Amino acid sequence: MKNIDHLKQKLEAEKAALEKELATVGRKNPSNASDWEATPSDKDTTPSDPDERAEKIESFEENEAILTQLEIRLGEVTATLERIKNNIYGVCNVCKNPIEEARLEANPAAATCKAHLN
Repeated sequence: MKNIDHLKQKLEAEKAALEKELATVGRKNPSNASDWEATPSDKDTTPSDPDERAEKIESFEENEAILTQLEIRLGEVTATLERIKNNIYGVCNVCKNPIEEARLEANPAAATCKAHLN
């Protein structure tokens, strides 16, 4: 594969962006460094108004949903960087054939060829 360095750079940039975005809605779990946990957007945890409490809960739930999606993508990107490191990048996880270069350019973390997209 001729574009592996270019794709690796794209993945590393995406990983950095994901980690930065994750830090805006959560924090690393102190007991598991590879896990993130959502945080409320406002650190004041003792609002007296029921509407404020409801807003805090809603904000936390939104952060949790965002965090989940970001964490999934971070896992995909991290796994792909490991495949590059282990010289098995660009091979379909299902049929073991090469993944199309256009597919990898569109999604450098793709783990399957077009035939096995779903």
